[in-house]
Amino acid sequence: MATITCTRFTEEYQLFEELGKGAFSVVRRCVKVLAGQEYAAKIINTKKLSARDHQKLEREARICRLLKHPNIVRLHDSISEEGHHYLIFDLVTGGELFEDIVAREYYSEADASHCIQQILEAVLHCHQMGVVHRDLKPENLLLASKLKGAAVKLADFGLAIEVEGEQQAWFGFAGTPGYLSPEVLRKDPYGKPVDLWACGVILYILLVGYPPFWDEDQGVPALRVPTPPGCGCPSGWAFPSPEWDTVTPEAKDLINKMLTINPSKRITAAEALKHPWISHRSTVASCMHRQETVDCLKKFNARRKLKKRKSSSSVQLMESSESTNTTIEDEDTKVRKQEIIKVTEQLIEAISNGDFESYTKMCDPGMTAFEPEALGNLVEGLDFHRFYFENLWSRNSKPVHTTILNPHIHLMGDESACIAYIRITQYLDAGGIPRTAQSEETRVWHRRDGKWQIVHFHRSGAPSVLPH
Repeated sequence: MATITCTRFTEEYQLFEELGKGAFSVVRRCVKVLAGQEYAAKIINTKKLSARDHQKLEREARICRLLKHPNIVRLHDSISEEGHHYLIFDLVTGGELFEDIVAREYYSEADASHCIQQILEAVLHCHQMGVVHRDLKPENLLLASKLKGAAVKLADFGLAIEVEGEQQAWFGFAGTPGYLSPEVLRKDPYGKPVDLWACGVILYILLVGYPPFWDEDQGVPALRVPTPPGCGCPSGWAFPSPEWDTVTPEAKDLINKMLTINPSKRITAAEALKHPWISHRSTVASCMHRQETVDCLKKFNARRKLKKRKSSSSVQLMESSESTNTTIEDEDTKVRKQEIIKVTEQLIEAISNGDFESYTKMCDPGMTAFEPEALGNLVEGLDFHRFYFENLWSRNSKPVHTTILNPHIHLMGDESACIAYIRITQYLDAGGIPRTAQSEETRVWHRRDGKWQIVHFHRSGAPSVLPH
């Protein structure tokens, strides 16, 4: 009996320009031919998906079908064809909420109240439908259009989960550093309150333009269990002067209720919507223009965009507009990423020891590389690297110590991965004087017959005096 292949998307929709791109998907504007209605089609290449990825896709589609709210990007259709799956969403054209705010001529506490109200309305609907988003952050807050007063739309339910009632359980480590609740960081059972914690972080940023939890040493969002700083008690957060001096007490009170360490005592979405700072916005929230907040938010936005660009690989498969590398997924994903870090450390250990034999076992014979020593040329194969091992290491037996900082891993299915990191190398020069070198490196790994090998390598920085 002949197999009937579904072609409903091809027959009913016409595709137009690309709007975004991910590791296994592309988002394009489409039009439903008979109705003339515009949508955004997320097109997933199912040939590249693992069994686990298929399960995640089915979960995302199932959750999105449940949610029908004016402040949530709506899924209108889900179509599976040979080799591809199509998710048909609202076409939202207003860009990110945070980018719109910095372009406004006037922005006040009352505007922040209106923004968080719409976000809370979306979260409340999710929770009423038994859905926890788990990844609330600025990148997932969009505007329906570029018109003034356009609705805020909550997007990206790729990490969302379904829960029963007020169920608390360990659903895996998921979210984005800086927005993770204490219970997730402690690996305790969690549920709907994690979304309210993230809302508290977002509201904090909406009011002063910078996040409450920031690792100043690393210049990245904090990934630790937060404690109320500088207030001397567990009941409230410090609101530093002078930027918080002009924020009303009611706004600070709502933030304290959202950023309550104990999830059982944390305010719910329904309760937050009844808070005076939101429900009586016109009389409680200040209408004073907050120029310093806008200025700080511009810097915050620029930092987010720069981090996203830095974390993307030159390999097209790695470019992703669906989520940044800061998003942390489930425990299985975490284990796989740790495996990539481990093999990278083993490779660098072989380099530090001048062990070319071990190095070649971890590299594909046709490996390509961009590095300063090649003077802008793409190098293929291992002969270029062999020269440094055989000549430099034959003269240098002094100790070398290498450290990997801020590793960011992108997984491409089950058999490929990319890691980007800063490499700090400490060594003794010819005169026996300690020296330190720094470079930014990206390595693309592919697994063949159960063994990981480097297929591409990119390094920026000054030419190295050591093998690479």
